[in-house]
Amino acid sequence: MTSTLHLSRLSLPTAAVGPINPLPPLFGPRDAHQVTDAGDADEEMMQGVGYGRVASVLPYLLQDGYDRTLTETEHEVAVLENDTLRATFLLDAGGRLVSLVHRPGDRELLFRNPAFQPANLALRDAWVSGGVEWNIGTIGHSPLTCEPLHAVRAQHADGSPVLRMYEYERLRGVVFQIDAWLPEGSPVLFVHARIVNPGDETVPIYWWSNIAVAQTADVRVVAPADAAWQFGYDATIRRVQMPVTSGIDRTYPTRSVEAADYFFDLPATERRWIAAVDAEGSGLAQVSTDRLRGRKLFLWGESDGGHHWQEWLNGPGQHYLELQAGLARTQLEHLPLPPRAQWSWVEAYGMVSGPADEVHSSTWSLARDAVARGVDELVPKATLERALADAKTWVDDEPLEVLSAGSGWGALERTARARSGDDSLRMPATPFPDSTIGPEQQTWLALLDGAATLPGDPSDPPLSYQVDDRWVGLLGRATGWQAALHRGVARAAHGDLDAAEAEWAASAKDQPNAWARRNLGALARSRGDLDLALEHYRAAHQLSPDLLPLTLELLEALLESGQPNEALSLIAGAPEAQRGHGRMRFAQARAMLATGDLAGVAAILESSLEIADIREGETSLTTFWDTYQDALSPSRDRQPMPRALDFRMKASG
Repeated sequence: MTSTLHLSRLSLPTAAVGPINPLPPLFGPRDAHQVTDAGDADEEMMQGVGYGRVASVLPYLLQDGYDRTLTETEHEVAVLENDTLRATFLLDAGGRLVSLVHRPGDRELLFRNPAFQPANLALRDAWVSGGVEWNIGTIGHSPLTCEPLHAVRAQHADGSPVLRMYEYERLRGVVFQIDAWLPEGSPVLFVHARIVNPGDETVPIYWWSNIAVAQTADVRVVAPADAAWQFGYDATIRRVQMPVTSGIDRTYPTRSVEAADYFFDLPATERRWIAAVDAEGSGLAQVSTDRLRGRKLFLWGESDGGHHWQEWLNGPGQHYLELQAGLARTQLEHLPLPPRAQWSWVEAYGMVSGPADEVHSSTWSLARDAVARGVDELVPKATLERALADAKTWVDDEPLEVLSAGSGWGALERTARARSGDDSLRMPATPFPDSTIGPEQQTWLALLDGAATLPGDPSDPPLSYQVDDRWVGLLGRATGWQAALHRGVARAAHGDLDAAEAEWAASAKDQPNAWARRNLGALARSRGDLDLALEHYRAAHQLSPDLLPLTLELLEALLESGQPNEALSLIAGAPEAQRGHGRMRFAQARAMLATGDLAGVAAILESSLEIADIREGETSLTTFWDTYQDALSPSRDRQPMPRALDFRMKASG
């Protein structure tokens, strides 16, 4: 058959991402990738580790409004197909490649999650497992992982249809473009990726293609390297030999107890590839041109917590591992993308095969070479290099058809730049039409049009924020409570907390509003001044008593300051629907524990405490359980942590 591209619908049991949290994330959660011990890292790696870190994901807001109720839902997908492969892309969730089927044997090469269940693993909270995810911005799962991208139909120079997905990434102020195509007769899916920096400043860049593959005991991960940089939840970088480390062959993921990252140390002379092969010696291979330098294996481990995370994300009996490919050697680094520059590369995905006895040999060089030969047969190096070179003749062409729309941020930025004579975002291949500008962008459009005060009712939270210099400059000309509120958020994003505090105080004085008082409370809490934090949080809550995220932040401040009785009163007065929220029930259990109401704690635990947005690496449940066991009786035998509460990333004991 010829290569085809068409739209379709994919029905999945789905927990909706839910409403955006309107409270700006002024201070990010603990970074699971923060390096506390450089260990074996070399000078180049340490430069990347120390460069480009962000304190929060502003200007993005958090996506934490989901639960764990699954409802059959249709998702819009784009499908590329030829005689060998069928590739399905989830357009409303970051353009994720959710399925890659090798058609001759009807074999799924990726881990295909049977449901769409968000969980708290991404930079903005909501994340789903499975398929291939395109990560850009900063360290972690992309701010756009649960957002729709712009999607259009384009055409390759050879006539093959191309699925083009793109968006304006607000954290770094860059445009990224993903072109996927399946030439007639091709055994691999080609993906050309490009990042364009349209600005006049160098920006820190991060990219990792995150590839989920089904995990079984016989699956082996192979890459052309004899060593790896190992990084686990002790936040230490170690250079280890591969495949055997501490007596365990880490290339078989089910043999490791604890979750960990293994960044293969690929020699400069080797091709850039990674593969996961089964007992018969076949499976998925990801190959790229040289720009995509890094390769990684992530495994959840065989601890109770690791198994629980797999079940939490995928459902019972569904296990996966991750192969990843990135610009730097590790995911702990950013690289500098110069002004007005662009980086591009080509990736290929397909089924690799090798002799099973060699692929699974205890002699690593034999296994590695066997898969390398299979990779060369699947997609020769010259084929990839030619695809990258040929891309220059067509990746700048205008789209033939719009398939689905992304956000209006690119259109707003194009408009803002054009007003000052800058046409850097007027790129034919990735148009950002004015029709995509919506309510989130209207405040900023008004500011561009010279509004002296920003529109908005102080009883309603702003729909969006801007933090880069262009918008801060425009905000400086505006007056009123909302302009001061926004200036404060921008100042906080750039680390000037004293200036932020002054702006929020001015906003609250100009017009009493929950949003400035909340920000003042969050700032005081971050500084350890819990009395002042509570003063602001209480005032904010009085102004907006029904906003769940605000109530939850006030509860945390009350518990931190040792006021469990007020926390319990606050919970009792909350709307009934909110009292069933997992975070609120957990706050209630902690408050009861602090007041000695062990029977109340037991009742909550027995009715199954479930926190939908428990964070990867979060230790609050472990701390709570240990304190509860101590309170029951210091001399009593400690009960093991219930599996429903066990999300520990390190094995117990």
